[in-house]
Amino acid sequence: MRPTVHDIAAEAGVSLATVDRVLNGRPGVRQQTVDKVEAAVARLGYVRDVSAANLAKGRVYPLVFVVPEGPNSFMRGLEAEIRAAMQRSPAERTSITIETVPPFDPAAIVAVLDKVDAAKVTGVALVATDTPEVSAGVDRLVDKGIHVATLVSDLPGSRRTHFCGIDNLAAGRTAAGLIGRFCAGRSGKVLVVAGSMALSDHIDRASGFAAVITSEVTGLEIVGPVETNDDAERVRQAVDTAMAANPDIVAIYNLGAGNRGLLEALADADRGRYAVVVHEVTEVSRKGLAEGLFDAVINQDCGHEVRSAIRVLKARADGLMPLKAQERIRIDIFLKDNLP
Repeated sequence: MRPTVHDIAAEAGVSLATVDRVLNGRPGVRQQTVDKVEAAVARLGYVRDVSAANLAKGRVYPLVFVVPEGPNSFMRGLEAEIRAAMQRSPAERTSITIETVPPFDPAAIVAVLDKVDAAKVTGVALVATDTPEVSAGVDRLVDKGIHVATLVSDLPGSRRTHFCGIDNLAAGRTAAGLIGRFCAGRSGKVLVVAGSMALSDHIDRASGFAAVITSEVTGLEIVGPVETNDDAERVRQAVDTAMAANPDIVAIYNLGAGNRGLLEALADADRGRYAVVVHEVTEVSRKGLAEGLFDAVINQDCGHEVRSAIRVLKARADGLMPLKAQERIRIDIFLKDNLP
């Protein structure tokens, strides 16, 4: 049974009020008494429940979320989940601010990070472009005592506190396995469409996909990745160009966003001609599945990622480690028949 403040008071021969003053570092207690209480704490192996103490004190955790602006449906869904968390702020004792930056703009991200005031902010969560300058910006925050969580796309070279996202290497491998099954022994090329290979999640997905296609799937050859900055029109143009240049394409894997452009490129194609796997359940990907133009959607729960970031940043602010099992983000696979 864990020792309590009552046990400390009894062991030290002092009142509960005195124990409370010592544990909270308040004045008005003689040094001899402080020494007695601290000795009792050491003998009993008392570990203070920091979260409960902060709850009792009404501590509020100011957090900043940095997300890309623009039409990306997944990112807008992520922002909506952050705004939902803002509505829960009174219950969760948070004060949340959202900063939006142009997509794929490291300088804009760094500018936001550098203006964060350590006296006013407990933690920062961001969707990061994996570049040296962004990693350096994150490290400067850490040096100031601010914990940083990466969302969706990681910064493995930085000293960030935690990554709130799926295992993207495994996601890419999953996509390759699905396409191998959907192609059912057909030979040809697989077009890989990416947003930006400056994003660690896109790098990992492409790497995992290539590893399985080249070692476990026979008869398929990869074309790409073709970078499109997750812009729907650029996705459509890239797919049209690739199809014209490679009539033997039998499958397409869009590991980023811009699925509206892919849907437009496939609109006139024969149903079932291409095996198509994309990411994230959105209105567009639902339409693609319903019309038989997409075969599978690999999804991550952005609501879970936002809640995870909040829990992690609050815990680390209290000097606690997050529970790994609670913060693990699942990779979900949706077909036409099991859409939520």
